[in-house]
Amino acid sequence: MYLGLSGGIGSGKSTVAKILSNLGAVVIDADFIAREPNQAGYQRAIEVFGESILDSDLRIDRKRLAELVFQDSNELAKLEAIVHPAVIARVAQIRNSLPESTVVVYDTPLLFEKNLQGQFDKVLIVVTDSEHRKARLIERGLEITDIEARIANQATDAQRRTVADFVIENNGSPEQLQDQVTKVWQQISA
Repeated sequence: MYLGLSGGIGSGKSTVAKILSNLGAVVIDADFIAREPNQAGYQRAIEVFGESILDSDLRIDRKRLAELVFQDSNELAKLEAIVHPAVIARVAQIRNSLPESTVVVYDTPLLFEKNLQGQFDKVLIVVTDSEHRKARLIERGLEITDIEARIANQATDAQRRTVADFVIENNGSPEQLQDQVTKVWQQISA
C-alpha cells in the first residue's frame, strides 16, 4: 500500500505521520528529504539562494529560506524546481529498498498543489480550522505574516478534500486524532 498523506501547514500532518509510523507504516517525509545535506537539491539551493540559507550545522535554515521564497512567487518557483526532482528521486530510492508488502506513507505538504494523487493507492488528508492552525504555528515561533504567506501558497482544505480517500478532522483532542488515524490504519492495513 502506498498512501499519500497531506494537509496544510499547521494541520497536524506530522502528528498523523508519527501515529501511522507507530502503527507500523514506513513514513517517507518529503520535507525531511528536502533538507538532507549532500542531496543534489541541497547543493543547488545553496548555489541559487546563497550560503545565508544555512545554519551553523550547514543545514538549510527553513525559516531563512521561507523568508526569501514565500513572499515572492518567482523565488518559490525556483526553489520548487530545485527541490522537487531531488525529492522524487530519493523517494523512489527508498521505496525500491522496501519489501513490496510494506505500508508506505509519503508525507508531503504539496500533494494537491503538484497533482500527485494519482501516484498513490489511497490519499489521506488532514484538515484543521484556521484558528487551530495559526495557534500551532505561532507556538512554533512563526510570525503571523509568515503564516499567512505560507497558507496563501497552499491549497485550501476544500481543495484537498476533492482528492482524499480519507479525511482526518484535527480540531479535537490528541485521543480523538489517535482514534481517527487508527480507524484509517485498520482499513489500509487489512
